[in-house]
Amino acid sequence: MTGQRESFLIEIIRQGSYAKATAVDPRTGQEASIVGPAAAADAILSRQACNKLQRMLATAVRSRASGFSL
Repeated sequence: MTGQRESFLIEIIRQGSYAKATAVDPRTGQEASIVGPAAAADAILSRQACNKLQRMLATAVRSRASGFSL
């Protein structure tokens, strides 16, 4: 990562007592989702989904650098 903030698309869907937050990287099309309590603030759900997506993207970069792919 270059240290600059990335922009992700966020979608939050609440159903019953659960909320699903999905973050999508518009450059790669990769997405990551988390599930949390419906009462959780949008900022918390968004941050968790973005953190998960950033970890996924970092893992993909490391995998390409090592020549290993699935």
